[in-house]
Amino acid sequence: MVGTDKIFHLHLVSDSTGETVDGIARACVAQFPAVRAHEHVWSLIRTDAQLARVLADIERNPGIVLYTVFDSDIRRKLEEGCRRLQVPHSHVLDNTVTMMAGYLGQQSHGRTGALHKMDEEYFNRIEAIDYTLTHDDGQSGWDLEEADVVIVGVSRTSKTPTSVYLANRGIKTANIPFVPGCPLPPELDDLKKPLVVGLIKDVDQLVSIRKNRLRQIERGEGGDYVDPVAVRDEVHQARRYFTERSWKIINVTRRSIEETAAIILSTMYDRRGH
Repeated sequence: MVGTDKIFHLHLVSDSTGETVDGIARACVAQFPAVRAHEHVWSLIRTDAQLARVLADIERNPGIVLYTVFDSDIRRKLEEGCRRLQVPHSHVLDNTVTMMAGYLGQQSHGRTGALHKMDEEYFNRIEAIDYTLTHDDGQSGWDLEEADVVIVGVSRTSKTPTSVYLANRGIKTANIPFVPGCPLPPELDDLKKPLVVGLIKDVDQLVSIRKNRLRQIERGEGGDYVDPVAVRDEVHQARRYFTERSWKIINVTRRSIEETAAIILSTMYDRRGH
């Protein structure tokens, strides 16, 4: 049985950017809350000299080796090295690629960096990130019709990180704060293309998060910003405003950014009839 606070070495090896193996590894480690991984990240491993440094580090710090290496020669040498060092190792996409090949009746090409090639999808993602950063926190409200998603929410509902997460999926996202007494851009009521989403959060958690934020930036008591009665009224106003416009409302109280983004993406695709 794994003990509490057990730490192990986790080597993540890729001949591309390493984003894929990193994401899969984090998802797997999250299933073991009593364990912490000491990550050794190796990306763009494409030469024997680079691989030698990887194997030397694995020998010094034996643990689990996860990899997305599609160059057959580098992969073979990595696997031989892992067997020699007697460390568990796995190509994290093998089962999925094999399953797809069987179903499609085709062989995979094993292309290095195929996921991150400089294609139209890549440039769309860069454009989405640029748009999202330009339209953060109510900035540049003049071209909201160009957005795929517009997020409106009360303060401390993770509008910005949710927007950036969506942008990394190629979704142009603008976010606008809902502040009592401050009118929202009138363009919001006339938008045709974007999905408009309203974010709210339970009052107690909202007050707690806002108080912590004020302490971090060494601001005073906060007034209505952290007063439970005022915050409850603020959330009520926001919900009523969103409901009157038939916007999708998401309560983010017990949701991660990824979960909120998944709901937004699902709603957007349903709306488009995908």
